[in-house]
Amino acid sequence: MQQQTKHLMVAQLGARHHYAIPRILHQADRLEHLYTDLCAVKGLPQILQLIPQKLQSPSIARLTGRVPHGVPTNKITAFTKLGFEYTQRLRKANSASEQTQVFLWANSTFNQLVLKQGLQGDGVYTFNAAGLEILTTAKQRGLKTIMEQTIAPNAIEYQLLQEEQELHPGWEEPMPYDAYRSQYIEREQQEWEQANIILCGSEFVRDGIQKCGGPVSRCVVVPYGVDTRFHVPTRIRYQEPLRVLTVGTVGLRKGIPYVLEAAKRLKGLATFRVVGPTQISAKAIAMLQEHVELLGQVPRSQITEHYDWADVFLLPSICEGSAGVTYEALACGLPVIATPNTGSIVRDGVDGYIVPIRDCDRLVDRLETLRTSPNRLHQMQQAAIEQANVCNFSSYTERLLQVL
Repeated sequence: MQQQTKHLMVAQLGARHHYAIPRILHQADRLEHLYTDLCAVKGLPQILQLIPQKLQSPSIARLTGRVPHGVPTNKITAFTKLGFEYTQRLRKANSASEQTQVFLWANSTFNQLVLKQGLQGDGVYTFNAAGLEILTTAKQRGLKTIMEQTIAPNAIEYQLLQEEQELHPGWEEPMPYDAYRSQYIEREQQEWEQANIILCGSEFVRDGIQKCGGPVSRCVVVPYGVDTRFHVPTRIRYQEPLRVLTVGTVGLRKGIPYVLEAAKRLKGLATFRVVGPTQISAKAIAMLQEHVELLGQVPRSQITEHYDWADVFLLPSICEGSAGVTYEALACGLPVIATPNTGSIVRDGVDGYIVPIRDCDRLVDRLETLRTSPNRLHQMQQAAIEQANVCNFSSYTERLLQVL
């Protein structure tokens, strides 16, 4: 019988998945320790929580929101100085090369700080491009090594985005030369070699590792989950025009040009709403606003109002890991139209449709099917609600612990 890896040490820069991994491990009595950078239960960020929320700047509000709920403070080490210096260096970076150089510096420095504290437990859990030295040392010492690939490999992402920029000139600033990209890609791939298990949020991520020559035999697909607040219980309400919602950063990676094209073709027949921060040119924003209700970023507490507004959720992403908004939409009873590259758990033809990337004809056809077939739309909404049991955080916890 294979020996169980009882206690895992988690090393993560930032608040990935709202600290889901250390929370899950602690609840299962399997968390040895959490190492991170800026965390609102340690050091200066903890003191900043004393500022009334209405007086907090957006940056302070984001910082004070970094709370690993459910993880005891005595199991958390936060490298606050590194976190602030990391933020400062990123602000001063004037090019893509400088930005990647900062990423590499922060990831390597974070690893060295963790190693100085000493590896604890039976194994380590790290995230892509931010755990190489920890994984290497842990493997040398015979500890279990686990890493999570949160998005498709950087080499795949870069290639896809280059293609999008060529297809849609003027939408975003051209991708500048990055002298350090090859180092970043190499670091990510070296981590795969050190990991006993590579957790992938979707088949798309696993396929990307395989395309890059990575050890696909050690990859395990574990779809994510969302908390219970994403729930809109009643759905029978469709009246024309069809209401189509997209949530996410407004840019080429999310397939926004294809949302615009669909809105043009279905003008007067469907209403399109896009919620999220924009990273496209002023010209592209103007084109979008002619056909799409562009709301910008909204507070997280208000996002369910938009899921409640919609009849269908659309996310024709070019590259993801496993887009959390698709889980949220399903949990709210919305059929989801997405691409394979979105990494969703949508069952094609059951609770939504999977369409190839850049295939606007197929995308519009699927929207038309739902627009002209209210019964079909209702069936898919019911299937999405049933799929919520797979989307929730509890199911994600079970999937993850079973693999570990």
